[in-house]
Amino acid sequence: MIKKIGILLLISSSVIAQDKGKFESYSNNFYGKIVEESKEYDKGEKEEYKTFKMNFDGKQIPQSLDEFTIIEAENPISQGNTGTCWCFSTTSFYESEIHRITGKTINLSELYPVYFEYIEKARGFINTRGNTHLGEGSETNAVQRMMDWHGIVPAEAYEGKPSDQPYYNHEGMFKEFEAYLKNCKQINFWDEGAILSNIKAILNHYMGVPPTSFKYNGKTYTPKSFLKNVTKLKPNDYVDFMSLMQKPYWSQQEYKVPDNWWKSDAYYNVPLEDFMFAIKNAIENGYSISIGGDVSESGYSSTHDVAMVPSYDIPSEHIDENARQFRFSNGTTTDDHAIHLIGYKIDENGDWWFLIKDSGSGARNGNFPGYYFYHEDFVKLKMMTFTIHKDAVKSTLDKFNK
Repeated sequence: MIKKIGILLLISSSVIAQDKGKFESYSNNFYGKIVEESKEYDKGEKEEYKTFKMNFDGKQIPQSLDEFTIIEAENPISQGNTGTCWCFSTTSFYESEIHRITGKTINLSELYPVYFEYIEKARGFINTRGNTHLGEGSETNAVQRMMDWHGIVPAEAYEGKPSDQPYYNHEGMFKEFEAYLKNCKQINFWDEGAILSNIKAILNHYMGVPPTSFKYNGKTYTPKSFLKNVTKLKPNDYVDFMSLMQKPYWSQQEYKVPDNWWKSDAYYNVPLEDFMFAIKNAIENGYSISIGGDVSESGYSSTHDVAMVPSYDIPSEHIDENARQFRFSNGTTTDDHAIHLIGYKIDENGDWWFLIKDSGSGARNGNFPGYYFYHEDFVKLKMMTFTIHKDAVKSTLDKFNK
C-alpha cells in the first residue's frame, strides 16, 4: 500500500511540474553576416546611377532668400515618406492666408485633412465599385473641400503620427489601406459602413484619432468653430485655375489627372497669358499661391535649389500654350508635386524668379533646405494648376462673367 502511494505521488508530481518559458533577445548572427556581405557585394557590382541634368555653371541664379520679396509663411516642414505634398503645400498656403487676413501666426495640422481625404478615397472606391484611382496623392483643392466639411485644427491638436516617430511615413499604412480595399473588390464586398469602419481603424492605428474638440489658448474649440472663429478662413473664398488647350478657355473644367480622383470640374481654364498674369499680379499684391505641376525635368536641380527650362529642351521664346499642351498630352508633363509660392524677384534682365516653399525630400539637398528658386519659364511650361484667394484674381474672374 505504501509503495502504491509513493508511485502515485511520483506520478502526480511529474504531472504538476510544468515547463516554463522566458523572454530572450532573438539573435541570428549568421543571417546578419549574409545580409551585410550581400550589401557589400551589391555595392561593388552596381554602377553609379546618373541622370542627365542641366549644367548650371555660369548661370545667373538667385543666391539668397534675401533677394526676394516674401509673403509671410511658416518654416518649411518635411512631408517625410508620404505622398501628401498636396496637403503640406496647401496647409502652408492657408497659414499664410490666416496671417494676411488676421495677422495671426498659426501652425495648422497638415495631417488632419489627409485623414479625412483618405476616408473619402475609400468611400469613392466603394461607390464606384473599385473603379477609382487609389494613391496617396490628391489635388490642392482637396484641402479646401476637407476644411469645408470637417474644419481644421492646429498642429498641436493633431500631429498625425506617433510622437516618437521622427518623420511622417505612410508606406506601411497605405499598403494596408490599399490591400484591404482591393480585397473587398475581389470578394465583391461593398458594405460601406463596415468598410469605412475598418479603414478608420487602419488610419487610427498609424495616424491617431483626430480630435472632435481641443483646447487652444485656454479655450475649447471644435474643428469647425476653430476654422470660423480663430482662423477666419472661408473655404468658398478660394478658387482653382488651370491652363490647357484641350478644354475651352473661359470655362470651368475638369483637370484630368489621376490625383483628381473625385473629378473636380471647378478649375477656371484660362489662356496661358492670363494664367501667368494672375500669378504675377497676385504675388506682387501680397497673395501667396498653392501651385502644382511637373518637377521631373533636366533643369530641376535639388542641389542648386533651382528650376529652369534649358534651351536644349525648348528656347524661352518658344514656350507657349502649344508647347505646354504638347508636353501634357504626351505625358512628359505630369502631375508630380504641389508647392507653396511665397515670393518673387525680378532680375537685371527683367526675368521673374519665384521663391518656392517645398515639403519634399528633394528640397533639402541644397543650400536652402525647404526652398527652391523657380524661373518664370519653368512655371509657364511645367506648373499646371494653382489655388488662390478669389480677391487676388478678381479681374480674371470678372472675364468669366462677361
